[in-house]
Amino acid sequence: MAESRDRIVAWVGARIMPHEPAVRRWLRRSMVSREDIDDLIQEAYCRLAGLSDVSHIEKPHAYFMLIVQNLLMDQIRRSRIVRFETIAEMDSLALFADEPSPERITAGRRELARVRRLIAALPDRCRRIFELRKIEGVSQKDIARTLGVSEATVENEGVKGLRLIMAALREEDDEFRHETLDGKASGRTRIRTAG
Repeated sequence: MAESRDRIVAWVGARIMPHEPAVRRWLRRSMVSREDIDDLIQEAYCRLAGLSDVSHIEKPHAYFMLIVQNLLMDQIRRSRIVRFETIAEMDSLALFADEPSPERITAGRRELARVRRLIAALPDRCRRIFELRKIEGVSQKDIARTLGVSEATVENEGVKGLRLIMAALREEDDEFRHETLDGKASGRTRIRTAG
C-alpha cells in the first residue's frame, strides 16, 4: 500500500504539479479569490491523493483541470451570486481539456524546467533518493541497499524532497504575485531545508 501511495505521490509530483500555476492563473482569470484558489487546489490534491491507481489517466493536465472545474462548479452551486466572467471562463475550459494550445505547451515546458531546477537544488542525498525513487522508479529497498541507508531514510528523504519542492513552488508563486502587485523584482527562490 505504501509503495502504491509513493507511486501516486511521484505521479502527482511529475505529472500534476507542473500544471498548478496554469490552473491558478485560470482561476484568477475566473475572478476566484486567492483563499478559494488555495482551497480548490488543496482539495484537488486531496482527491488525487485518494486515488488508488492513476494508470487510466491519459491526460493528467486535463484530469487536474476537470477536478478543479468540478470543485469550482460545486462551490458556484452553493453560492447565491455568480459572476458572468466565471461562467465564460468555465466555458473556455473545454478547449483546454481537449488539446493544449501552443502557449500552454510552452508554459508546461517552462514549468517542467522549473521543477527540474528545484529538484537539482535539493540537498545531495535528498536529491539522489528523490530522483531514484520518484523519477526512475527504483524500489525503496533497492535504493536503501545501494546507498547503504535504511528504508525509513529513503522514505523520509523522498517525502522531504517532495515537500521542499512543493514549498518552493508555492513560494515562487507568492513572489510572483507580490512582484506583480508591487511592480518589483525579487531574487530566485531557493530550496529551504530544515536540516
